[in-house]
Amino acid sequence: MITSNKIKQRQLFIGIVMDVIGCITYVIPGLGEFADIIWAPISAYILLKMYPGQVGRVAATVNFIEELSPGFDFIPTYTITWCYTYLGEKRD
Repeated sequence: MITSNKIKQRQLFIGIVMDVIGCITYVIPGLGEFADIIWAPISAYILLKMYPGQVGRVAATVNFIEELSPGFDFIPTYTITWCYTYLGEKRD
């Protein structure tokens, strides 16, 4: 059985890897923006599946727009989503 802490750690690790992959397309001159057309929907879908509910939908939309927008690939959307989910203020 996977504990809550293990899930958090796995999501953080996967998120960092996904953010790095998103940045790699930024450093490839010429190919980067073309690769983002393919990468943006894949990245958004994975983010949506990792964080179900409203947080996932909003994060996936932001991620999709961020990946398609030139010059914004450096934003670590996955890591920000993880921080929001697990470190953000919890309201009842």
